[in-house]
Amino acid sequence: MNSRLLDLATRHGALKARIDAQRLRLAQDAEPLARVLAGADKACAGVDWLKQHPAVVGAGVAVLVVARPKRAWRWATRAWVAWRGWTSLKNSLEKVG
Repeated sequence: MNSRLLDLATRHGALKARIDAQRLRLAQDAEPLARVLAGADKACAGVDWLKQHPAVVGAGVAVLVVARPKRAWRWATRAWVAWRGWTSLKNSLEKVG
C-alpha cells in the first residue's frame, strides 16, 4: 500500500511541475499581447466614462453641428453605418457561439 501512495505522490509532483512549466510558457507567450490588451482596457474605460457623462458627448456633437453641419452629417452617416455593421457582426457571432 505504501508503494502505491509513493507512486501517486511521485506522479502528483511530476504533474504539478508540468503544470507550472506550462503556466510559465503561457505567460511568456502572452506577454506580447499585454500592450494590446492594455490599450483595449483604456479604450473600454474611455467608453465607460463617456457613458457616464453623456452631456460631454452632446456638447461635442452640438459644437460639431454648429461649426460644420455638412461634415457633421457625413460623420453621422459613417457612424451609423459602422454601428449597424458592428451590431450585425455581433449578432452573427452570437448565433455561431
